[in-house]
Amino acid sequence: MLWCENLLRAGILKMHTDHPPVHTGKDLFLWIFLFISGFFRFFHDIMRKTEDWEMDAKERFVSLYKQYIKREGSERLLDYLLKSDFFTAPASTRFHGAYAGGLVEHSLNVFDCLSDYLQRERVKEVYQLSCDMETVAIVALLHDVCKIDCYKESMRNQKINGTWQQVPYYEFDDKMPYGHGEKSVYIINGFLRLTREEAFAIRYHMGFSGSEETRNVGAAFEMYPLAFALSTADMEATYFLEGKK
Repeated sequence: MLWCENLLRAGILKMHTDHPPVHTGKDLFLWIFLFISGFFRFFHDIMRKTEDWEMDAKERFVSLYKQYIKREGSERLLDYLLKSDFFTAPASTRFHGAYAGGLVEHSLNVFDCLSDYLQRERVKEVYQLSCDMETVAIVALLHDVCKIDCYKESMRNQKINGTWQQVPYYEFDDKMPYGHGEKSVYIINGFLRLTREEAFAIRYHMGFSGSEETRNVGAAFEMYPLAFALSTADMEATYFLEGKK
């Protein structure tokens, strides 16, 4: 399409250079053809961008990870994730993201929610909260790595249309019961060094919905507002974007 458009441009330019600008039928036809050529180029660009937006969750996660996380040890951590069940595991057994791939999808949703939260005018001007994108990517994309190798697929009987059938479901089977947020911090620190702010944000990302001592949660939020921001993004992703779908 591009070669055709270039030929048309060259022909029209020569026509207007060699002759007075008289709009003949042939001239009009060439302009129409050029317009159609441009339209198809525009349509092609739109389709290409749409394909980028619709890249699968694993591809998008890896792309964001490589784009923003450059800290020493990040490559080894990504290799660990790629060899684990992080990209195929569910986010829970029966609530949000209770399906294969739910964990990485949730992680991306939290990244989007946190990025949006940090761009809000009140957050920037009143709370004066700002973070570099490496920190945003680390705490959002990696906050739930504690769920790696914690789910196993089993079968159970379920009545469907009056008939009992075997259906798959997930069981929670944590072979390293080190907690939740603290377990994610422990795993990540085995590969790269977290800042104290990042560690607190990941540690307390469950906020007041977890089993933490409420005084500790409140203190963590006051000391490190990023912890509150990540908790908010986690709740937005869980209840508004995912729910029980």
